[in-house]
Amino acid sequence: MQKNYSANLPHKCYTAEQIRCNEPQAAANAGIEMFELMASAGLAMFEMVASHFANLRYRDTTMVVLCGYGNNGGDGYIVAHLAMAAGWPVRLVQLGDVNKITGDADRARQLWLSEGGKVEHIGADEFDLPDSAIIIDAMLGTGLRGEVKDRFADVIHQVNHTRNAAVCSIDIPSGLNADTGQPMGCAIKADMTCTFVGLKQGLLTGVGGDYCGELYFAGLGVERAFEQIVPAAVNCITKTDLPSKFPRRLLASHKGHFGHVVLIGGNVGMSGAIRMAASACMRTGAGLVTVLTHSNNEQVVAMDHPQMMVRGVHTGGDISEWLALADVVVFGPGGGQDAWAKPLLAQVCDFDGVKVIDADGLNLLAQQPLKLNHCIITPHPKEAARLLNTSVAEVQQDRYAAIDQLAKTYHCVALLKGYGTLIGDGQRVNLNTSGNPGMATAGMGDVLSGILSGLLAQGLSLYDAAVVGAYIHGAAGDLAAADGQRGLMATDLFDPIRKLVNP
Repeated sequence: MQKNYSANLPHKCYTAEQIRCNEPQAAANAGIEMFELMASAGLAMFEMVASHFANLRYRDTTMVVLCGYGNNGGDGYIVAHLAMAAGWPVRLVQLGDVNKITGDADRARQLWLSEGGKVEHIGADEFDLPDSAIIIDAMLGTGLRGEVKDRFADVIHQVNHTRNAAVCSIDIPSGLNADTGQPMGCAIKADMTCTFVGLKQGLLTGVGGDYCGELYFAGLGVERAFEQIVPAAVNCITKTDLPSKFPRRLLASHKGHFGHVVLIGGNVGMSGAIRMAASACMRTGAGLVTVLTHSNNEQVVAMDHPQMMVRGVHTGGDISEWLALADVVVFGPGGGQDAWAKPLLAQVCDFDGVKVIDADGLNLLAQQPLKLNHCIITPHPKEAARLLNTSVAEVQQDRYAAIDQLAKTYHCVALLKGYGTLIGDGQRVNLNTSGNPGMATAGMGDVLSGILSGLLAQGLSLYDAAVVGAYIHGAAGDLAAADGQRGLMATDLFDPIRKLVNP
């Protein structure tokens, strides 16, 4: 079977409005009529489903197609028509007012009816949904406004509580916000989704991935025309981009060419964080690494790597001598929030060079906002909520709004961690697609800070370092998880980091 869909996703993402407003022009530029586009979407979806369930006997597996009254429902009618022609037992269930079905969606409906297809209409009672069915979700597309209500919400809850059904969503799981990746009251939890024309930015961050399941893309023959007329809202970096990001090392290079990084952290009882950050910095390729840690930890930190310099700092200590030598400063890993840490952060914020603030540095910053310049901040959602004086739920509700607010509030490059890590500087946004759930363990953020500082030391700009660093961090986690995600430790990333920074 020819594949009109792909598991290889595009590297540009768009808002729902961008796609909705520009899809007709892109189709016209490509010489494709809108109904033809709908037919192509239905074909791509059917091929995806048929490919995944080729091992099942068609006549033993009922396909239940749930259609709304918009174009998403029209795609569903096309899928039903193709499935019936291929010998599948098909039940098509119509939700909403049939009189609202117009244009291409009505044309698809008439095609289904002309071939003898039957339409069930859901009444007030719960409809019969077999647990072993293949369910095609064509209820609500990207044009949803407000929370899902009435029978649509009832059906979504029923689908999500089926035990053995396979759920396949057309373009986007019904009820999921295409821009934020958040359910609008409720949303279908699909096993797989095939999205069309342009990749929707909400599918790859927040909880979007948990609702989409396996994500596929079908450009329907208009993706190139679309990219030519619409600037991407969000970009993604890939492994093929890495070689161009690293400056060439000349034969006459010496360690001074690759920067001196000073990492500050490791309060009493928290030496591990700064040790991991420093190790990651060295593995990323910094020329010189100095660790300033609590005087109680000086000996244990120094034992890690004879290559790095370690100095103990007493409470109230003056670190200006070391800041004067630094090309890049990292503050926060294991730093604490006490009298030892606070004056050190103040000195770091006065430092006019490039810096990374993470962990407890962010918590202190939230308590007493200080002026930042030439800085990357790396909050997880809870830290971001503190920095923005809001809740974690609000941050996660619209991660794109949060990354923009962080960058503009603190005049920095912000990196918002989590599934679909976002990097923004107030003008542009990058979404990171590398990484896996096995990285949800202690110390991963400290390793990221070390990677970022190592890249900055080698001359990458703040934004490029954040984008490349997030990708390398996640990709190293993917390589380290080759033997399984459970049990993955932050220190497992060190060898993969070195491989990735030598593309």
